[in-house]
Amino acid sequence: MGDRPLDERLRSSLMAFQRNEITEHLVYKRLSESSGNRNKEVLEKICEDELRHYGIWKKYTKVDVRPYRLKILFYVVVVRLLSLTFAIKIMEKRENSAQDSYRRIADRFDETASVIEEEERHEDELIALIDEDKLNYIGSMILGLNDALVELTGTLAGLSFAFQKTRLIGVAGLITGIAAALSMMSSEYLAKKSDGGDKSPFKASMYTGVAYTIAVALLVTPFFVFHVYYTAMLSSIAAAVVVVLFFTYFISVTKDLPFWSRFLEMSAISLGVAGLSFLIGYGLRVFLHVNT
Repeated sequence: MGDRPLDERLRSSLMAFQRNEITEHLVYKRLSESSGNRNKEVLEKICEDELRHYGIWKKYTKVDVRPYRLKILFYVVVVRLLSLTFAIKIMEKRENSAQDSYRRIADRFDETASVIEEEERHEDELIALIDEDKLNYIGSMILGLNDALVELTGTLAGLSFAFQKTRLIGVAGLITGIAAALSMMSSEYLAKKSDGGDKSPFKASMYTGVAYTIAVALLVTPFFVFHVYYTAMLSSIAAAVVVVLFFTYFISVTKDLPFWSRFLEMSAISLGVAGLSFLIGYGLRVFLHVNT
């Protein structure tokens, strides 16, 4: 395109590309700093490519632009709280979007083809580099979470109608949940040890127990906050749905699995068990003449 002046619309698009490139450069730089071995090397190479892409667009706009600071912070937090893999998968989706934008101006700038090629290579490398301890034990996390949601939503729903006192229900649910978490941890430890695979029985049991305990805390908390048991129970069920929503999204992103079918299936199981347990609690209260 040479030194021909850019029209305002095209210049604005190139500045948007610049801002995305410098933002992704800084994101990959932060990710590389928290990674190790081969992951670090790949992320550093992509980091350099993004900075070079920024320079390509700057050659035409003649200006520097600031990165999206909040986006950088977002990815840093995601890596800290969730996983590098989850952050990379989201970045991968943004790479795909960037490629579509570049193709729309491919005939205007000679360098666009090489930029698109490098972005596609980034996608392949990002997929290949995923090697994270946390995801090796995703099955143990699913086991702990599923059991906690199904068992505890059912238990809390049954206790709600049987006792109808939120603090009593909360204490009973907490005791039940902690005992069940310890039981699940020991079962997972023994199961992995008997399998004789390459996964650590201790790590598997810990991931199961942590997932179970987090779910227990979220489901039981409403019974210590609200005084009306209906409100506490509905809040607990809502918390279960939110946990299912979040965890299903996490799995669907990191494992490239369908989201809605898994979310609806897991929600239906948890809510179905809760409803059935509520009826059982009502029946026990009536027929056993439970008064609290």
